[in-house]
Amino acid sequence: MAACGKSITKIFIFIRTTVSLHNLFTSRNVSTHPVGTFLLFLYLLFTMANYTYLTQGGYEKLKAELEELKTTGRQEAARAIAEARAQGDLSENAEYDAAKDAQGMLEMKISELETVLSNARVLDESQLDDSKVAILSNVTIKNLKTGKDLTYKLVSETEADTKQMKISVSSPIGAGLLGKERGDVVKITTPGGVLEFKVVDISIG
Repeated sequence: MAACGKSITKIFIFIRTTVSLHNLFTSRNVSTHPVGTFLLFLYLLFTMANYTYLTQGGYEKLKAELEELKTTGRQEAARAIAEARAQGDLSENAEYDAAKDAQGMLEMKISELETVLSNARVLDESQLDDSKVAILSNVTIKNLKTGKDLTYKLVSETEADTKQMKISVSSPIGAGLLGKERGDVVKITTPGGVLEFKVVDISIG
């Protein structure tokens, strides 16, 4: 029964989060309609995984990176292949093989970024609710064992940067905090063990 209760709680958290995201892009508040919320949940269950939610800054950064790879990156790859080819017999040309491998990796990265950007949804931070933790929330948490406060910004996996205290919503801490409110205490399983945190503050921006 306890395990079932935990599973139901996780489902409700997921529903609240997906409904909040949906409301950013539509004028209809489906969260007031139980049937609409359930149908939206089923829809997002199969589609949300294909989306990448980004800030405007994150979107522009990825777009610039893609343009750099498609121009300068491809030019450099082509030049490396041409230089290696000029050395002679391609069947025993390690430089040529390395240059072709590098070109293949470059094209894979370009394809990956194109997919991310084509499925990207840019969130308007001014429309986000700061009563619960969601993507783009700034969350201050207290480690109940050490008493230390930490502030993280929850972002998509593509924008995660631990040096800037930006963590992915799919990371152990990010996923554990989703849906929580100020004052909530949460136990999160991390690679270093189970940690207990209290949500001190939530803000947007």
